[in-house]
Amino acid sequence: MPEADRSAQETLLEFPCAFPLKIMGRAEGALAQTVLDIVLRHAPDYDGATMEMRASSGGNYLSLTCTINATSKPQLDALYRELSAHPLIKVVL
Repeated sequence: MPEADRSAQETLLEFPCAFPLKIMGRAEGALAQTVLDIVLRHAPDYDGATMEMRASSGGNYLSLTCTINATSKPQLDALYRELSAHPLIKVVL
């Protein structure tokens, strides 16, 4: 089976689509820029001005939401892998 057919069967998403990524990490100055840099590597058309940020009630953590134009499952997989591997990032949903 061709790679594209297999990839299409592994997900219920239809590409391209708007796909929200929720990223949480320690509220450190570099977190938002780090997330933006990683997202832009995988989704160069992402508009960083649309990133939503919300601090935790104690102010120790920051939640970021980036809604990208997802073009494929391999794109999303690579993006999740890179985000999850970064030491400033604690959770990626």
